Amino acid sequence: MSTGHGTDSAPAPDDKPRNEPPGHRPDAAANGQNGPEGQPHRNTPDAQNKPASRPSMFSSLRIRNYRLFAAGQAVSNTGTWMQRIAQDWLVLSLTGSATAVGITTALQFLPMLLFGLYGGVIADRCDKRRLLLITQSVMGLTGLVLAALTLSGQVHVWHVYALAFVLGLATVLDNPTRQTFVSEMVGPEQIGNAVSLNSANFQSARLVGPAIAGVMISAVGSGWAFLFNGLSFIAPLTGLLLMRTSELHSIERVPRSKGQLREGLTYVRSHPELIWPIVLVGFVGTFGFNFPIWLTAFTDRVFQEGAGTYGLLNTLMAVGSVAGALLSARRRATRMRLMAGAALVFGLLETAAALSPSFWLFAALMAPIGIMSLTFNVTANSSVQLASDPAMRGRVMSLYMMVFMGGTPIGGPLMGWVTDTFGPRIGFLSGGVISAVVAVGVGLALARGAGLRLRVDLRRGHRHVRFVEREAAGAERERVTSAA
Repeated sequence: MSTGHGTDSAPAPDDKPRNEPPGHRPDAAANGQNGPEGQPHRNTPDAQNKPASRPSMFSSLRIRNYRLFAAGQAVSNTGTWMQRIAQDWLVLSLTGSATAVGITTALQFLPMLLFGLYGGVIADRCDKRRLLLITQSVMGLTGLVLAALTLSGQVHVWHVYALAFVLGLATVLDNPTRQTFVSEMVGPEQIGNAVSLNSANFQSARLVGPAIAGVMISAVGSGWAFLFNGLSFIAPLTGLLLMRTSELHSIERVPRSKGQLREGLTYVRSHPELIWPIVLVGFVGTFGFNFPIWLTAFTDRVFQEGAGTYGLLNTLMAVGSVAGALLSARRRATRMRLMAGAALVFGLLETAAALSPSFWLFAALMAPIGIMSLTFNVTANSSVQLASDPAMRGRVMSLYMMVFMGGTPIGGPLMGWVTDTFGPRIGFLSGGVISAVVAVGVGLALARGAGLRLRVDLRRGHRHVRFVEREAAGAERERVTSAA
């Protein structure tokens, strides 16, 4: 692994960059420099003569350390979804105020907005496995404390506020550490597959956790859901303790020094293959991912339905999200053009849902929206990880998660105000339009940086829309080749 401070844009050792801009250099393909799907060939006869086989959907699970990690996360993610439902219900029952529920959510995400970048600095400095043992323990303890307060009848809303903020502080360290620890478990060749399976794991828990929480809250109360969540962290802690450290892909930790936060920001700003995906993730996360606001508004004010319909819409979106994550796990490469294209289609689907005249058409669009949202998320996440120098990956991913999750306290109230003031359709439409427009802008910026331009050809039998080399870039390449 690279031991520098990120001066080079090498994705990882012994690794060819997988992030292909929205297009493909034709001269490189003609000279045999790109294999199937635009991947560089290895310099071996087998690589040149045999087509690359499609990877297994669950190939990362062949690695023992990652298998332990995924099993622990499956249990913990189920508990996390149970606590989310139980926490919102508890706050609503204590206060009778939807605003109080919003405050709880904002407090949980606020630390990521305020301190997210520092979490990445610490992740780059420390042993990630040991750091995860600490953060997962703290997150489990917040669930146990909330369970004790609720089951004893001593809970007040300020307790929930305080514990939500503490959970947010732990997430500041946990998120970049957990994201970058994936590469240490599986190595650079399997990052895309492992990120996809992580998303499928989380979204699968989204299908199970709320259903269990609903039954448990009705039968025995919210406190038992909090207790299950607290105890569920035993699973990931056990998985981390059972890992074979000798099988991890070790990365030399960055020594403590001044200016590391500024160094990380400068590194991202100087690499278009990092800054543009993060910009796109920030806009889509802030304005396009406000589904709790829009789905509740459409259920209540547009279709005049109840809680069962709201649950159905969330289930349909979760099914699409799981499908999108599993489909992403089968892809051999992560491409910038796929990321921008998925964001564009995601925005267009949101626009179509906002304008849909009937409930069934609206419901039918939930699964495709889930597929595109996860395709975009997984592709952006793995693209940014692969394009980052290992010594800078923690700081890069902390910025990534900060703009993605930290946008919730900003985008949520803003999109909520638009929805309340102008109606659910305008609110949903505005999120879709912003996502689509920014996706087009980022796609064109990435193409321009790669020396490509968009060509539209309406002739029959031709690809109507594609990226081609700019004439100036092609002429310069020919001049250099001739001189050589």
